[in-house]
This record gives sequence, structure tokens and C-alpha cells, in this order.
Amino acid sequence: MVYPKPMRVLALASCLLFMFLLYELFHSPKPIKEPRIVYPDMKTDPNLEETNEPAGNLWRADDYAADNPNAPRINATILSLVRNGEVDGMVQSMRDLERTWNHKFNYPWTFFNDVPFTEEFKARTRAETKAKCRYETIPKEHWDVPSWINMDLFKESAKMLAEQDIQYGDLISYHQMCRWNSGLFYHHPALKDVRYYWRVEPKVHFFCDVDYDVFRYMQDYNKTYGFTINLYDAPQSIPTLWPETLKFIEAHPDYVKDSTVNARAWLEDKERRPGHNQKANGYSTCHFWSNFEIADMEFWRSQAYEDYFNHLDRAGGFFYERWGDAPVHSIALGLFEDASRIHWFRDIGYQHIPYFNCPKSEKCKGCVTGAFTDGEDFLYKEDCRPNWFKYVGMG
Repeated sequence: MVYPKPMRVLALASCLLFMFLLYELFHSPKPIKEPRIVYPDMKTDPNLEETNEPAGNLWRADDYAADNPNAPRINATILSLVRNGEVDGMVQSMRDLERTWNHKFNYPWTFFNDVPFTEEFKARTRAETKAKCRYETIPKEHWDVPSWINMDLFKESAKMLAEQDIQYGDLISYHQMCRWNSGLFYHHPALKDVRYYWRVEPKVHFFCDVDYDVFRYMQDYNKTYGFTINLYDAPQSIPTLWPETLKFIEAHPDYVKDSTVNARAWLEDKERRPGHNQKANGYSTCHFWSNFEIADMEFWRSQAYEDYFNHLDRAGGFFYERWGDAPVHSIALGLFEDASRIHWFRDIGYQHIPYFNCPKSEKCKGCVTGAFTDGEDFLYKEDCRPNWFKYVGMG
């Protein structure tokens, strides 16, 4: 007996569905990746140890209501550079940070865009917080390609970066973004009277309840910069960044902190990934992943950093190579700041695909304790935290 074709198709689909259900029921789950041990003296990933809040007196969420004019909030903001089309990802990030922290402290959100924000973007983001929201347009002179950049040379350089598989290397908007994040954002008039910021990007996740005012912590304990993730960069994207840095500090040796207190050894390490150091001409490429940063803008506004940024800006590497704000910020901090003023926020669970900071704490949920990535094994070698722990510590 021959069944009609529709019945045969239905029977085949039912068989395939049954086989899929059996597979899902009985197949072995993908094993969770354990943190890799990079140095013999690093017995285990510190995120596998019980993680607590920073030591000392911390400001709790008392009297921080959004409508309280006498709230103990300091001059700080949550900051995001975001496009109108990224509103879904921005809302998701806001929900995470509001749930884990800001619904308790109600710090304002400041959004930046190179074009005006739409009413839809404003309405949807305002709906996620009781805190004040500000929507700012970046001045044209801060965003446009500077006059000294040769666009023909940029196009040739962009083509070479693309051939080397350097992500976003051929997108001029990405180069503009890196330049703005490196040395122009803190000059925006909306931030004139703001000192601290917490940078938040679309599509990131926060996993742990944070029950203290992180900005007050930065102020009270004299911290300049806070990070969660510490990575290697692609050396092909920054081959002249370190040589230009050496030129700068040779001309301004007084800006460089003594080697006993700065993190220069972290910047120049060549033991763990000698190939990176060689291709980057003396720079390890280790950097703080700046999609998360809590920082004091007085450092960026300092004479040392302003002179350094202007030197790099004139050198053209933001366009002729792919100098990112992460290595630029990190090199400046590693040379011009006391390393004790740089803080690893190990208690803040965070993810920007494909990397995590996931501490062991009853305040955390939704991430795998100690996991560095949920991606492929080769991504583990991108973790530069062991070098930071080796040369600086876990403070």
C-alpha cells in the first residue's frame, strides 16, 4: 500500500523529531571548561575561591532614592556610547545592571551617540530605570576624522588589516569610536562636572548583586581605575603603538612612575606569549578590556595623559592601524599611575561575549563560577590576568 505524499512527509518529520528528542535526552552535555593554570605558582583561578566585597567601610543603599536631593551620590554617571539601532541590547544591559546594582543607588545614565537619539530609544531606556537619563550628541569635531589623516593611506591600511583578519579594521566608524573613547569622551560638555563613570555597552551581562556604592569606593580608597577582564590584544592591530609610546616617554620621562610602583613589567612581559611581544615591538599586548571600566576622569584629564593622547593622535595609528582605547588606556595606566590605584572588581560578575568574570559568591547567579569563556579552548590563552597577578597582585 502506498501512502499519500503528505502522509509520508509527516511520518518522516515525526521520526526526525523523535530522534532529536532522544539525542537531547541521552547525549552527554558539553563539559564545562575549567580555568587554565598558566603559572606553576598559580594553583587555581582566584575566582574559584570564595569572593567577598572589598575590605573596609563601604557605603550602603541608605537614602539613595532617585528623588532624594540630599542622597549621598557623588558626581558620577553610568556612561554608554550606543546607536539607536542597538536599543534592544542596551535595554538588556540596563536591566542587568539595574537589577544587580543601580536600582539601589540610582546613579544617572548618560548616553552618547554621533547622531541624535530617537524618541523610541529615549522612551525604552527611561522605562528601565528610576534614575535620571541624559541623551547627548557627540560634537562633530570630536567624531570626524581629523584633518591630518590621509584617507588614501587609511583605505590602504584598512585593506591590509582586513587581509590579516583584524576585526572591524576596515570600518572607519570603529576607528572613530576607538579614538573618541581613548581621548575625547571626557571633554564632552555633559561630563564637565562629572568625575567618575562606569562604562556599559549593549548586550553585556551582570550576574552578582553589588550592595555598596562603587563610586564611593573609588573615591574613598583613592582608586583611579577598576576592571574585571584582562586580555591580550591582536599584535597585528598595534605594531607601532609601543614604539610611539617609547618616543613619548623618552621626551617626557617625568610622567612615568617609578618601576617599583607602576605596572610597566606587565606591559613589557615576553615570557608567556613571546610572539605577541615581538610582533607588537616590545609590548605584551596585555590590556584591561575597556567595555567594562569604572574610572576617575581626572586621570584622563591630567597633563600626562592629555599629552600622551595628543602624541598618539598625531601619529595616526587610530586610523592607519587599529589602536583601541583598551590598549591606549592600559598603557597609560601602566606607566603613569601607581598600580595600587588600579582595582580588580573581582566581586562584579560580568560578561561581554565571549569572556566572563564569574566569582564564587552566593550573590552571583547565571554564570559558571571561575569560567573565563564559554567559547572554544583556544580562547583561554587570551587571559592575561595571570600576568597581572604575577607583576601586580590581586588588589
